[in-house]
Amino acid sequence: MRILVLHGPNLNLFGRREPHIYGTTTLAQIDAMLATLAQELGVELATVQSNHEGVLVDFLHQHIDAAQGALVNPAGLTQHGVPLHDAIKAMPFPVLEVHMSNLATREPWRHHSIISPAVRGTVQGLGPQSYLLGLRGVVELARAR
Repeated sequence: MRILVLHGPNLNLFGRREPHIYGTTTLAQIDAMLATLAQELGVELATVQSNHEGVLVDFLHQHIDAAQGALVNPAGLTQHGVPLHDAIKAMPFPVLEVHMSNLATREPWRHHSIISPAVRGTVQGLGPQSYLLGLRGVVELARAR
């Protein structure tokens, strides 16, 4: 089973960018934690981080027939990523949205996610655990199919 992990714009700066919000865990550390959990769950990960929405859309398209699920942290595309929303809706497998912070406690303009209506569910506000719980969830959803 292959699970996709998509990290959106500026997430390559985890650990440096606003540590009071996102903590000090780096993206490389998150990916390592995900790889360890994936091995425990017996799944393969395909991971991408991009500051460009089209790269994320292309990644989904490239894996449409080869993946069984996906985790997406849309980051700054959360409120405005119409192409990403549409690409997620086209996927034949379950997709979960993850966020390190709780969007409801952030600036008011962050409260609404354009991505949420396109995904099966959202895990947020738990720091790196959002990703790990999201991976467990999407694997369970994929296995239930």
